[in-house]
Amino acid sequence: MSLDDLPVQEKQDRPTAPPPARHGSANRETWEHNRLVASIALFGGGGLLLALPFALRAGAEFFLPLTASLVVAICLVPLLEWLERRRIPSPLAALIALVSFLFVANTALVLIVVPATDWIAQLPERISQIKTTLAPVIDLYTQAQRFIDGLLRIVTETRSIGNEAGDFARPGSILQMLTTSAPSVVIHVVFGLLVIFFFLSGWTRLRRRTIRGRGSFTGALTIARVIQNVVDATSRYVLTITCINILLGLTVAICLAILGMPTPFMWGGFVALLNFIPYFGPIVAAILLGLGGLMSFDTMGWALLPSIIMICFHLVEANVVTPLVLGERLKMSPLLILVSLSFWTWVWGTSGALLAVPLLIIIQTVLAAAGKPDIAGFLFEAGTLTSTLHDPPEDNDAS
Repeated sequence: MSLDDLPVQEKQDRPTAPPPARHGSANRETWEHNRLVASIALFGGGGLLLALPFALRAGAEFFLPLTASLVVAICLVPLLEWLERRRIPSPLAALIALVSFLFVANTALVLIVVPATDWIAQLPERISQIKTTLAPVIDLYTQAQRFIDGLLRIVTETRSIGNEAGDFARPGSILQMLTTSAPSVVIHVVFGLLVIFFFLSGWTRLRRRTIRGRGSFTGALTIARVIQNVVDATSRYVLTITCINILLGLTVAICLAILGMPTPFMWGGFVALLNFIPYFGPIVAAILLGLGGLMSFDTMGWALLPSIIMICFHLVEANVVTPLVLGERLKMSPLLILVSLSFWTWVWGTSGALLAVPLLIIIQTVLAAAGKPDIAGFLFEAGTLTSTLHDPPEDNDAS
């Protein structure tokens, strides 16, 4: 298809080559130099992207608490600025914000960890009850397995090999695990709290210094806008999702209390915490509620009811409440969320899964301001990683 066959709009949008220049050789040399610089930048960036995940994974003891602390500090910036507008000094405002965060975090941990410890202690005693509740399912599975084994025996004319119960190594005691991990945990927690405090206490001064250090008013305005967008987008998402998850956990806890399930607020806390992890978190919460139902109720229907309640409320939250509250401004591609979740989970495990979406928001905000390199144009349209594509200049000296 020729250019004349294209619609008028496509003709206008199609990049055209610049008019021939008087100094064609100099033009071509400039273009080739830009092309070479773009090639070096592309290969260097590709190598950095390939090496960065392994560096982050190998240095998880340093990078994980640092990244988590910075994300928490960014989410606390609106509270810090609100306190500073009340003429509270920055160090004192940072301390108030940090204490508020610690109060909320410790309250959540007390509601979740203390009852969970009791449930774990009761698990060996409840094994018989779980087996009794699951007896119909186990019998059905056993009959199906015997039927399949019989068919295989008839076909292969060999005796079936029974499954022998293997010996499983008992895990170490909780006290021993805490004793070995406590020093590193304490160091990471103290390091993270210090990072949050110093980041918040120097936030206003750092932002002013960064903006004033630009050589032009346009550059300073751009930097200020990027910083504000990162803070607004990250804090708005995290705080909104936190409120939604707390409401979800509280609703589930009230329903479980009506059912008569022990420690309903612990289960609501699990639902709220795991709902921060997209896709996989609600599945884990439903499984845990199913296990708790088996430990609490004697019949299969009642045992599955907590999981069913949680799934129903989660579907309403994920498809109605969250899109309505967040709106289009923070709407993200499900594919990007899944890739980010898989990547950060592989790098840092469960903590990385909790940080996946906030880090994705920060990266998207920065890239939206900095601009994305035109890799396709560089590879297929003789571009130089810029958004404006031009054909290479013609060499007028060539005859």
